[in-house]
Amino acid sequence: MEPLISEEYRRLQEELHLNPNYGVASVQFAPIVTQILKQTGDREVLDYGAGKGRLGAILASTLAPPPLVHNYDPAQPQWSTPPSPCGFVACIDVLEHIEPECLDAVLDDLRRVTRRHGFFTVHTGPAVKVLADGRNAHLIQQPPDWWLPRLMQRFELLQFRQLERGFWVFVAAKQVDTRSLDPA
Repeated sequence: MEPLISEEYRRLQEELHLNPNYGVASVQFAPIVTQILKQTGDREVLDYGAGKGRLGAILASTLAPPPLVHNYDPAQPQWSTPPSPCGFVACIDVLEHIEPECLDAVLDDLRRVTRRHGFFTVHTGPAVKVLADGRNAHLIQQPPDWWLPRLMQRFELLQFRQLERGFWVFVAAKQVDTRSLDPA
C-alpha cells in the first residue's frame, strides 16, 4: 500500500493541530452531515481527518440516538490507527491538505473505508494558515473540475454543491462489477 502521509508532513500537521483554530471546519458542515444522516439512516460515522473531533461531538448532541463515531487523523496520535470500513464517511476540509504525491493513495483509502455514503468537502483556494516550513496549509489548490474526475473514478456522485471557496459532494460507494473480474 502506498503511504497516505510522509512522516515529515505528519509531524508538520501534528504541530499545526496544536493551534486551537486549526482542524475545526467540520463545525460549519455538521448541520449538513446531520441532515444527510437523518435521510440515509446511517448510524455509524467515520470522521476521516477528524482534526479536533468536533464533528462527532456535534453529532452526539444533535442526533438521537447519537451515531457511533470513529475518528481517524494521522496527525493526532490517539486517532492515527488506519480505520476500518464504515457505512458513512465524512472527510471535511482534508483533501486539499494532502501531499500531492499521496493524493491517489488517500482517495483510494477513502474508497476502501466508504461502505455506503460519503460527504467530502474541498477548499479550492489558499488557506489562512501556513505550515512551519513556510508552505500554505492547502497543498492542493485546484478547482472543482480538477477534483471531480478523481472523486468520480472512485464514487457515484449523488449531490454536488459549489461554495464560495470550494465545494462539497455527497457520494455513494461505487459497486464493483464482479463480471469484469471473472476470467470466464
